[in-house]
Amino acid sequence: MKLLIKLGGTLLDDADSREALAAQIAAAAAAHEVVVVHGGGKQMTRFLSERGVESRFVNGLRVTTPEVADAVLKVFAGTVNKTLTGALLRAGARAVGICGLDGLLAESEALSPDLGLVGRVVRTHPEVLDCLIAGGFLPVVACVGGGADGTVYNVNADQMAVACASGFRAERLLFLTDVPGVMDATQQVLPRLTPARCDALIAEGAASGGMEAKLRAACAALAGGVGQVLIAPGAAPDVIARLLTGEALGSALVPGEAPV
Repeated sequence: MKLLIKLGGTLLDDADSREALAAQIAAAAAAHEVVVVHGGGKQMTRFLSERGVESRFVNGLRVTTPEVADAVLKVFAGTVNKTLTGALLRAGARAVGICGLDGLLAESEALSPDLGLVGRVVRTHPEVLDCLIAGGFLPVVACVGGGADGTVYNVNADQMAVACASGFRAERLLFLTDVPGVMDATQQVLPRLTPARCDALIAEGAASGGMEAKLRAACAALAGGVGQVLIAPGAAPDVIARLLTGEALGSALVPGEAPV
């Protein structure tokens, strides 16, 4: 099975959490074709704050000046990516840390002049992933996109995951997060939902902010050919194995009609 696992930056900020997830991913990679995509927003905010740079957001996206873009490389493609790659190597996986700029894996362009160097992925070149996996390696992708002219773009990690999953033709996309799943207005986790139900949750305000962005990304993944998207708590014990065996953990998003 082709599987893409997206890790939120919060899960990677704690060493114990990072090592535990690395062990689970290594085990999954021994049985499946796996690609990992990760964020690092918490680490980025801390890095900028330590240097006296204020983080500004518009609709949840970090305004990316040239100074911030340089930090994106240092933090996302540097510290966070290589720290995770090291944890995966210790767990026995032949991990290779890359970003969307490498081989134009995630060819990007500017999303809006107001956001600076925030990018949106316009096409993927998944041959990079195919070559690595064919060689027995585990690609670990930082959420940095690249223009055809070599420009570095800050790409939302959920959108990067969707772009890679669609290009890679993943059968499942796992969003491992710091929340228990998709919740309704009464804070009850919804075990199964469709794009139509996602639209309703957003419209009624039950899903907003980061969860709204994640649901929109998940629906885009389904539209792009991914068979199933799972949003689950990354801190749950053995979460990846449990999800792959079909345990009802977190929320499963599927195309078409499904009970909610």
